[in-house]
Amino acid sequence: MRPSRQHGHDYDYGSGHDYGPGDDHDPDYAYEPHPPHESSKPNEPFWARRKPRRAASVAVAVLVTLALVPVAADRFVAARIESRTAKAFQEGMGTPVEPDVHVRGFPVVTQAASGTLDHVDITAHDIPARGTTRPLPVSELSLRLDGLTKSDDDSEAWARSAEATAFLSYADVSDALGLEISQGSRPGRVSAVVLLPLGEEVTVTTTVSADSANRIAFDDFTVSGGALPAVGSAVLDNVFERPIQLRNIPEGLHLRSVTPTADGLSARFSGRAVTFRPDGEAQGDA
Repeated sequence: MRPSRQHGHDYDYGSGHDYGPGDDHDPDYAYEPHPPHESSKPNEPFWARRKPRRAASVAVAVLVTLALVPVAADRFVAARIESRTAKAFQEGMGTPVEPDVHVRGFPVVTQAASGTLDHVDITAHDIPARGTTRPLPVSELSLRLDGLTKSDDDSEAWARSAEATAFLSYADVSDALGLEISQGSRPGRVSAVVLLPLGEEVTVTTTVSADSANRIAFDDFTVSGGALPAVGSAVLDNVFERPIQLRNIPEGLHLRSVTPTADGLSARFSGRAVTFRPDGEAQGDA
């Protein structure tokens, strides 16, 4: 049924639109708004709408916490091992302070349970020299150990393989040789200034190389800036003819190369079955 006509007009009371005579729109199909979206519920409390998001945040926080627990426990075990290793190394090498020790790899717990640490880095400073013949201390020793294992009674530890770099200051090298040593003008050489009896001075340069049994050799010295008396040549022959023995290097490391730098000598070592003894006995006396 259509609405009644008054004064020649049709009225749609549902839509509020005035339809005139000739209007094509049928008021029976007037526009009705769409129902509200399901997520928009004005009568729903705000905490009910946010509950899924809060639950997800709590779940993520729980998972992160559970993931961090084994990491923290593993770091605790690694710190204990690093501390004990540093104390043992200090005792064996006689350093004034404990070295820096870092156990690499994760997890450390499983490495400790197996009895072998995959990779351990040690950096020690001011390692004193043993022996009375021209002792040469090591200013810094950086060790990279692979497969570190200790004995059941903690009397020694050994690495399957190792690489190391030792820094020897020119001040200590000068004390060992009795000459003021510095970097030479050419690669692989060091120089020293020698005072002559009449106040003159000459410059002596010599090559530096790795010798057998962890010794540093000085060869092929030359003199510039003047003539060196025969007695002076004899003295230099006596100074440089005998290599300097390094007696403070862990047993099993072998000297591979020696490179003069601006501040001292950089010595590179490598070896297998490298042994460390906490009591310092028979340590690096090869």
